[in-house]
Amino acid sequence: MKVYVISGLGADFTVLEKLKFNPNLDIIFIEWLIPTQNESFENYVKRMAESISATEEFYLLGYSFGGILVQEIHKLKPAKKVVILGSIKSDSEKSFAMKAGKITKITKILPLKFYGAISTEYYGFIRKLFDSKNANVMTYFRVRDPYYLQWSIQNILDWKMEKMPEVIQILAEKDLVFPLKNSQPDYVIKDATHLFPLTKHKEVSKILAEILV
Repeated sequence: MKVYVISGLGADFTVLEKLKFNPNLDIIFIEWLIPTQNESFENYVKRMAESISATEEFYLLGYSFGGILVQEIHKLKPAKKVVILGSIKSDSEKSFAMKAGKITKITKILPLKFYGAISTEYYGFIRKLFDSKNANVMTYFRVRDPYYLQWSIQNILDWKMEKMPEVIQILAEKDLVFPLKNSQPDYVIKDATHLFPLTKHKEVSKILAEILV
């Protein structure tokens, strides 16, 4: 059985590299594409799904923004199972900050160069949001194309989705990106932050081994 995996916003697969899967599974990572100018989210989802063969059963696994993507792909090419790590099942689960960001149109106010900056302030914000104890947090976020980042954040803020009951959700107890209090996940990783697939990989791997067989 193939498992198609999409990582988080701007992240490569080093953040997921410690996860262990059942040996009978074929793990296929889908790399982020750079959106074309003014590309619609719907069209982008279609392009991200092009490498997935729907001629045989498969699983979908997504982390953070990748969790949103795999749910959208599931509507185009239904998977046998869909698992999301550190992500949300509907727009009602967004944090107050995300809802405020949509109202204020913050992504359009900030200049494009902001998204490509690796300033002390930017680093400090990302580290606090994802895992304040991890000094190497930026090493996991290697897709730094400014337009891709701006476009992606805007589409996260705009995203609307009704909950799909078949989607399996795993969240961290101390996640600041997608706070636990806004969701009713199937699994909760205790004493963990948004980077839990890396910091709590043994626990997550055990759960995934039970789900993806």
